[in-house]
Amino acid sequence: MSEKKPFIINRIKSVGYAFKGMLILIKTEASIKTQLCIALVVIGAGFYFDISKTEWIAQIAMIGLVLSLEGMNTSVEALADFIHPDFHEKIGTIKDVAAGAVFIASIAAVAIACVIYIPKFT
Repeated sequence: MSEKKPFIINRIKSVGYAFKGMLILIKTEASIKTQLCIALVVIGAGFYFDISKTEWIAQIAMIGLVLSLEGMNTSVEALADFIHPDFHEKIGTIKDVAAGAVFIASIAAVAIACVIYIPKFT
């Protein structure tokens, strides 16, 4: 039987695995690179327009949500392709639904950006 590692060691390892996964996602996925570029532009706009704390919270939350869902979408697609590499209608539906979740979050993010930034131009 293997020796159980202390709680803190396990948490440190978990953070390491999560960081590794984030780097893989950023290095391999064009959609994440695109979303990160958009996030940087919006963050820059936040500093330029000196948005409020509440606006920052909404903006950061939406950036986190979209990027997280993009990562989950990538995972769902990879798992689906691993399980059934050939085209299958149900696998296609699963992948479409995962992509749809990212799309919904992206629409919400754009709506929040409009609420924050349109008044800055009037």
